[in-house]
Amino acid sequence: MIVDQPAPGPQSSDVDPQGSLFDDADLRPLPQDIGYRGPVACAAAGITYRQLDYWARTELVQPSVRGATGSGTHRLYSFRDILVLRIVKRLIDTGVSLPNIRAAVDHLALRNSEDLARMTLMSDGATIYECRSADEVIDLVRGGQGVFGIAVGSVWREVEGTLATLPGERPDGASVAPTDTEDELAARRARRFAG
Repeated sequence: MIVDQPAPGPQSSDVDPQGSLFDDADLRPLPQDIGYRGPVACAAAGITYRQLDYWARTELVQPSVRGATGSGTHRLYSFRDILVLRIVKRLIDTGVSLPNIRAAVDHLALRNSEDLARMTLMSDGATIYECRSADEVIDLVRGGQGVFGIAVGSVWREVEGTLATLPGERPDGASVAPTDTEDELAARRARRFAG
């Protein structure tokens, strides 16, 4: 289960929602029309192809750019899909149950990009909380139980950095070169001509 109400404990009425935890205004999503094939999505999310395939077949995280439509077709995952895949992997690694992970994925699907970039997910192992202020995080920690947190904005930056070095594809099959494709020789040439 995911709780998006304030965590238990005293709450401050003058808390600025979302803004006090992370300032991720510099985050920008990649274009929505670019997808990434399974192996690239796996590399960016830190999962195996078996996990990716299973999660797609069980509808935990499905590709939003293009689904598999038969033999020989390739699923294409969007940046947002890969962000969610990486969050799911972290939740699994910390022992959160599959029903709670499904609830978290459903909750993430309802959020726009701006909300995602500023979101912090916290869990005590049984419940997942969306914390919107530093006070909510402190209240969870004060409860005495061990909690872990996932700053979605940080995961966003990790995925963005990884995808910048990997090839993408448009839904029509046209390749999209990585944005960070400068090789060492090109870097040397640029430095030589700049200086």
